[in-house]
Amino acid sequence: MSTFTKGIDRRTTLKGLGLAAAGGLLPGAAATPVSAQAAGRIVVGTWGGDYARLLAKNVEEPFLKSKGFEVVQDQASDAPRRAKMVAERRLPRGTTDIQGLSAAQMFEMNAAGVADPIDYSRLKNAGNLIPIAKYPYGVGHIISGKVIVYNPKMVTPAPTAYKDCFDPKYGNKLGFIDIQYQFVMLAAGLAAAGDMTALEKGKELLLAAKRGGARIYPTNEAFAQALKTEEISIGMMWKARAVQWQNAGITVEAAAPSEGTMAYVSGFMIPKNAPNKAGAYAYMDAMLEKTAQENFAIDMGFGPTVTNAAVAPDLQKRIGFTEEENKKMRDLDYDFLAKNDAAMKEWWDKVFKA
Repeated sequence: MSTFTKGIDRRTTLKGLGLAAAGGLLPGAAATPVSAQAAGRIVVGTWGGDYARLLAKNVEEPFLKSKGFEVVQDQASDAPRRAKMVAERRLPRGTTDIQGLSAAQMFEMNAAGVADPIDYSRLKNAGNLIPIAKYPYGVGHIISGKVIVYNPKMVTPAPTAYKDCFDPKYGNKLGFIDIQYQFVMLAAGLAAAGDMTALEKGKELLLAAKRGGARIYPTNEAFAQALKTEEISIGMMWKARAVQWQNAGITVEAAAPSEGTMAYVSGFMIPKNAPNKAGAYAYMDAMLEKTAQENFAIDMGFGPTVTNAAVAPDLQKRIGFTEEENKKMRDLDYDFLAKNDAAMKEWWDKVFKA
């Protein structure tokens, strides 16, 4: 498998796989927050659902619990977990040892002063990490790309660009996902002006799509259901999710956009006041193990972030990208997102959704 390289302009050249990712406290823990302890106990902040289940199956059981670690998942959506880390930052000991977040959210937590710098000398698998997954404040676990998803029975010819995802000609058969407003707006900028930061130009495309009758769905799952019932026929989603939907019997295909696929990286960071940092590093190393990464590719269509993972050619064809598509894949400008997110969300809620 070849490596991923990151350019100075934050566009990323990817040569191999490209691929990505998935709320409340654990059952019985509603009254008392989970607290982390040293002595082999690792408290992991993570999303729930399949991602949490597969962390247990592919990372925790084979590589940590087998070595005597006690692993406790503190499951919640990322917003309350981020808020809790910020609220706890003055405490000498936090309540979690490691937190699962997107790359943009890890950037945000680092800017908020709650992320511990990663000491890569403590990770035996660090040498296998692809560059795009190696941050000063976090480690990437999975990678995907934001692709065009469509029903081939209803959309002909096949779409080839993000611009197709904003074409009013699709009317109310075009769908957007509310919780992915950031990526939708960045894709609109790419479609309109070849620049993710061209928000104003992108807004024009979005408003034209809205006037055409485009629908907005609250979650990824609601969007998938709309594809299944053929309420919609085209939109945008992570390629890994499209593979999962195909496996579930939904008629959907994925196309890499000609403007360059936006990368999605999700991984883990360590809070500065994590009680068991040694355990946190053990968890990071476990998630980077060759077989753990290979099994995530099989189970959920996620692209490995280590170069020594091997994926069967038939699976790679479904979940990966061509060499040319990988060369055009774009990393996000996380600093731009952090500075503009509030204004983007306000416009999305008050103008686009209104």
